[in-house]
Amino acid sequence: MIKDYFSYAFKNLKHRKVRTWLTMIGIVIGIAAVVSIISLGQGLEDMVTGQFEDMGADKITILPGSSLMSMGMATISLNQKDYDAIRQVSGVESVAGLLYSSKRIEYKEDSEYTFVVGLPLDSDSKKVFDSMQNFELDFGRDLKDGDNNVVVVGSSVAQDDKIFKKGVSLGSKITIDSVDFKVVGVLKTLGNEQDDRSVYVNIEQLRELIDNKDKYDMFFVQAKSNFDVSEVADDITDALRKSRDLKEGEEDFNVQTTEQIQESFGTIFSIVQWFLIGIASISIVVGGIGIMNTMYTSVLERTYEIGIMKAIGARNKDILMLFVIEAGTLGAVGGIIGMIIGGGFAKIIELVAKNALPADLLSAHLSVELLGGAVLFSFIVGMASGAFPAKQAASLKPVDALRWE
Repeated sequence: MIKDYFSYAFKNLKHRKVRTWLTMIGIVIGIAAVVSIISLGQGLEDMVTGQFEDMGADKITILPGSSLMSMGMATISLNQKDYDAIRQVSGVESVAGLLYSSKRIEYKEDSEYTFVVGLPLDSDSKKVFDSMQNFELDFGRDLKDGDNNVVVVGSSVAQDDKIFKKGVSLGSKITIDSVDFKVVGVLKTLGNEQDDRSVYVNIEQLRELIDNKDKYDMFFVQAKSNFDVSEVADDITDALRKSRDLKEGEEDFNVQTTEQIQESFGTIFSIVQWFLIGIASISIVVGGIGIMNTMYTSVLERTYEIGIMKAIGARNKDILMLFVIEAGTLGAVGGIIGMIIGGGFAKIIELVAKNALPADLLSAHLSVELLGGAVLFSFIVGMASGAFPAKQAASLKPVDALRWE
């Protein structure tokens, strides 16, 4: 019986091709937008989650400012006293302090402002930093303890016309605040333009350049294996609060475990994604209204046909199911087309991103659940939109319907 309903629905939709296509446009656009947004958003979230997993669950990040969103905007900074306070926390294995400053870099006849990042080079600190950052050398060597007047540069610094007309290479001499440095290494492309444009030096030498031997901009902490990371983070918060003479609730620093940072980014992704889905859903609502309008018109056009069906024994629920399934089929067909277009668009964006961006930052995650859910959702929207016209059709009296002209 259900098979007959669908067969009859397809027959009627095929008979009214132009109206069918025009009715489905809203559903097609809406489903295509939702599928592409969700698939690309999920792919981006998977990439970020993978990055956090690579960092390890035993890591803690300390930033100046009262929240993660204040990163890079805080007017205060961390200092050596904070570093010492963190090192004294019982659950802390090692600490890596980071420093960065915008400096004018000169190379041959060119000059440009970019970030100079001061890295800790002692073995314990460097081990923590390397585990938190996915830096890989493309050429040359890494910085090592005791290095002075040498730098490792991001990939953009080494590429022609990215920063300098002619990119720097191994052995090149660059000047930072009138001090000459030799390039000993070039990093592989990271995909983050700021990192790829940065120059990396010994943190002690950057302190000399900015004339501040006490400043830090960030700490990376590795917790001991037999300690709970959240408890260590709480202990660090207490230690910094005491060190900086602050009361609870007055913190001018932010302590976050890797898991907490991941959750924060996940929340932001979800808010942005649902906002975009909400906008795209307007097309689906418009499509639903279009289906409702089409089904009302269809009921009027087929009133005589409904009268004949009732006269030969069709029940009200048969007529109701006939029009509801026809409306649902209209939505499902639009959903299938939208799913194909949306999935194809997401894959095209993924391909363009792989060719345009220096790293695989954007990928489309087209799961069976997403594609199947999109079609099912459009089918339900269609059925819901056709419910009132179907009820109207089912309530027609056979005599009145047969008199319709």
